[in-house]
Amino acid sequence: MPTVTTATGTPSGSRSLPHPAREDIRLADVLHALADPMRLRIVCALAAAEGELNCADIELPVSKSTCTHHFRVLREHGVIQQIYRGTAKMNGLRRADLEELFPGLIDGVLRAAGLQERRLGKG
Repeated sequence: MPTVTTATGTPSGSRSLPHPAREDIRLADVLHALADPMRLRIVCALAAAEGELNCADIELPVSKSTCTHHFRVLREHGVIQQIYRGTAKMNGLRRADLEELFPGLIDGVLRAAGLQERRLGKG
């Protein structure tokens, strides 16, 4: 098992990406990140997986560069954590951090997104 050496849990020897510390995550930034339908779709997929997913595991109807942008926004606003494992960039929802900072927010957003999908006949 790799040694964890950073505040965000990045294993030593891994390429790392910048993530905000828990105390630097702001509600307005999280809400901004969640306001985009593609980013919300990413968050829903990560929540459903209950673990890490590779970027390619989440199908989005946008270009690869646009996908990269959406993942970056989510990471920079503290919604997801990204880490390289070999050549794959793995993504995980920062559920514990978000729940501590904004109790019930992520569950409420996921519930509302599911209700909306069912109303639109997509779920």
